[in-house]
Amino acid sequence: MPIPESSAFLAKKPQVPPTFEGVDFNDTKALKAAQDAVLREQWVKSMMARIVRDELGKCYYREGVNHLQNCGKLRERYLELLKDAKIKGYLFEMRNILPGQTK
Repeated sequence: MPIPESSAFLAKKPQVPPTFEGVDFNDTKALKAAQDAVLREQWVKSMMARIVRDELGKCYYREGVNHLQNCGKLRERYLELLKDAKIKGYLFEMRNILPGQTK
């Protein structure tokens, strides 16, 4: 059963999608919100990869010589998350927006 989100958490939760599409660059508040959303999304992906890596290390230690058979799902998940785990910043995305481009 999920835990209900408090009103304080909902007030701080970002309302902006992690993209610069449709952002007015002259509006400083909207620009900073989009930058924050992009960086937050990159940090979330990085931390997810870190958590899976820690679980993979525990699985390797726990399974011993059978780790190739028993830790395969974690290994594949980690390799998938590793592709997007680097925190790149927002400048490239902000300067290279193509109309209609989505990730």
